[in-house]
Amino acid sequence: MTDTSAATPLTKKDFVSDQDVRWCPGCGDYSILAQTQKTMPDLGVPKEKFVFVAGIGCSSRFPYYMNAFGFHTIHGRAPAIATGIKIANPDLSVWVITGDGDALSIGGNHLIHVLRRNVDINIVMFNNQIYGLTKGQYSPTSEIGKKTKSSPFGSLDRPFNPPSVALGAQSTFVARTIDSHTQHLQEMLKRVHEHKGTSFLEVYQNCHIFNDGAFAHVTDREVKDDNVLELKHGEPMIFGKEKDKGIRLNDFNPEMVKIGTGISADDLLVHDENSRNLAGLLANFTEDDSLPTPLGVIYSEDQPRYEELMIEQIEEAKKKLGEGDLQKLLAGTDTWEVA
Repeated sequence: MTDTSAATPLTKKDFVSDQDVRWCPGCGDYSILAQTQKTMPDLGVPKEKFVFVAGIGCSSRFPYYMNAFGFHTIHGRAPAIATGIKIANPDLSVWVITGDGDALSIGGNHLIHVLRRNVDINIVMFNNQIYGLTKGQYSPTSEIGKKTKSSPFGSLDRPFNPPSVALGAQSTFVARTIDSHTQHLQEMLKRVHEHKGTSFLEVYQNCHIFNDGAFAHVTDREVKDDNVLELKHGEPMIFGKEKDKGIRLNDFNPEMVKIGTGISADDLLVHDENSRNLAGLLANFTEDDSLPTPLGVIYSEDQPRYEELMIEQIEEAKKKLGEGDLQKLLAGTDTWEVA
């Protein structure tokens, strides 16, 4: 007899909403949306348990296009809303969709505190190094000298390095991928979901209209292999079109070396995604033109989760003080009159 009690497996179509997707033609957001819709069915989470929370920006249209629960909140405050959702219902899979401006400018304070608290939510930050929704102003990740509508003579601001910011805020999971590297993007979304605690995923995302080609050095077919270091836990750091380049430490400084010129894989750095010291080095590769751009899981560690600690604290308080009475608290004796 056929067992009909098992739920029908989810597919990408189950996560495609009935809303018209309204991004500019060629926008990298289309790819991120498609890979997310493809990946969610593989996570083993009931559809009704997903919640997508966004702030303000091009990326923040995301909840409209996912056929799941979602919140389109206010500028920079998505981590705060997501924290409340997770605390109220820890069984939910909560995803924050944000951009470099939303997360690192007006939302910077919310971002660092959700990272340090280690609430079990997943933060996916689209980094296009520009303000796209407001038509092309420089953002917190724009390079020095960037000429935009708000910096006609070139930006003077030193940009944030998102993985370094996340590590500095004591994030327990930091990773990076690219919108056009679809298989890698799917893999990183799965790793983000698997991590228990706050996950921070930076996605290099091409803004075709206002900052086209910002990541050409890691996306163009002719040069990307020589500029991308794909991190794999427990494996030596080897890259290049011919797999003939590697990273080794010279004293305390990482350097690119050529394999085969008296140097073998045994001389190279081996990636350890559980090493915070190594993660700090890798995060800063993007500030050195002689080094490749790391993609993959930069850092991962297990730490107690905020919502679990909060639940334990509440249960301990109940044991000591009882269930409590809200009405009694509101009508308590500690009152005063204002003349």
